[in-house]
Amino acid sequence: MSTPASTILVVEDDDIVRMLIVDVLEELEFTVFEADGGEQALKILQDTQNHIDLMMTDVKLPGMDGQELAIKARELRPTLPILFASGYAENINVPAGMHIIGKPFSIDQLRDKVRSILLDN
Repeated sequence: MSTPASTILVVEDDDIVRMLIVDVLEELEFTVFEADGGEQALKILQDTQNHIDLMMTDVKLPGMDGQELAIKARELRPTLPILFASGYAENINVPAGMHIIGKPFSIDQLRDKVRSILLDN
């Protein structure tokens, strides 16, 4: 018996990086929504028809940064797990219940991190 695929919202302003992350997650059989910034991500989160198991966001986004987005996302969905991606992972304080992965990351690192977060929730 297979479990339904988890759904991940990927927020990344760099089109190529976002496309690569989405491709990897889809190959791992996740369902993926994608957004190029905080405003677009919030629109997806506001639609209660969209089931989302995890939001993965870049920390550095134009306009609203990833941490501001995470706060607003949690106002809409208080239990939503959040994974930050950053090239400066060691310099970021991650709030409780949120996670971080350092860029660049391998496919295996991304898969393992996402699965561990989803299993914890």
